[in-house]
Amino acid sequence: MSGWPTPEQAGPGQESVWDYPRPPRLEPFSGTITVELGGRVIASTALSWRVLETSHPPTYYLPRAAFEAGVLRDAPGASMCEWKGQARYYDLVAGGAVASSAAWTYLRPTPPFAGVAGAVAVMASLVDRCTVNGETVRPQPGGFYGGWITSAVVGPFKGVPGSMGW
Repeated sequence: MSGWPTPEQAGPGQESVWDYPRPPRLEPFSGTITVELGGRVIASTALSWRVLETSHPPTYYLPRAAFEAGVLRDAPGASMCEWKGQARYYDLVAGGAVASSAAWTYLRPTPPFAGVAGAVAVMASLVDRCTVNGETVRPQPGGFYGGWITSAVVGPFKGVPGSMGW
C-alpha cells in the first residue's frame, strides 16, 4: 500500500479507526477482556480503558489487579510515547511459558492519560490469546504497535507495509 489509504466503510455496530482522533483519546471500556498464556487465563476484567488513535485499532489497558499474582515480571528497557510518556515493560510468565516484554505500563503518564497510570497493556501477538467480549483479537500488524483488532473496527490499520508515513 502506498500513499494515503482509503478508509474502509464501517458497518452497523462498527467503528472506523480513521474516525479516531490524533492526538489519541483515552476512554473507559466496559466489556470483558481476557489474556491467555501458558494454557490459562492470566488476566480478566470487565472494566478497562481504550486508547484510540487515528489509523490504529484500540489499545486496551487493564487494571493491574486484573492479572493473576506472579504473572507480571519486571523486564528491562523502557520506551517513550509522544502522547503518554515513558513506558516500562513486563514479561508475562504462566504455565512454563514466558512472553518477553509482552506487557507495558505508564506509571506516571501525561495528564490526558492519567487514568491509565499503572494499568497494563498486552501485545496480543506475544501471548496465546486475547479476547474482547469473547471474540479472539488479531494483533495490529507490524509487530511494533499494541492495538487489538476485532470485528468492531475497520481499517486499514497502521503497521501494514507502506503505512510508515500515515
